[in-house]
Amino acid sequence: MTASDDYTTKPSPWGVADTVRRLTELIGKQGMTVFATIDQRAAAQKVGMDLRDTVLIIFGNPKGGTPVMDAVPLAALDLPLKLLVWDDGGSTRVSYLAPSALAARHGLSEDLAAPLSGIDKLTDVALELDSA
Repeated sequence: MTASDDYTTKPSPWGVADTVRRLTELIGKQGMTVFATIDQRAAAQKVGMDLRDTVLIIFGNPKGGTPVMDAVPLAALDLPLKLLVWDDGGSTRVSYLAPSALAARHGLSEDLAAPLSGIDKLTDVALELDSA
């Protein structure tokens, strides 16, 4: 498995800002917490550099993540979950560490890994055209 195999990337029909808004709103509606939204392009511009429109959303639910981190402390390096929303030459993409890769990396049992797999459905719902 290569590093790129560890990640899932999905297209968004909206621009970066609208995609970030949709994702963060849905995360809140699902009872999860957005811990941080980092505008990496703005950070680059502050030091005189340019970067494609790139936003990192850090989110999760302690009910799902805490048992994982309790069982495997180094899993805290990958938790909370992260979504990268980025511009790919005029198309918006949403990327994240695949739940299966996270589970394999930390040797998680099926029970511990199950709540983390919700990221797939969350992104599917947020990126559906008819859920606007």
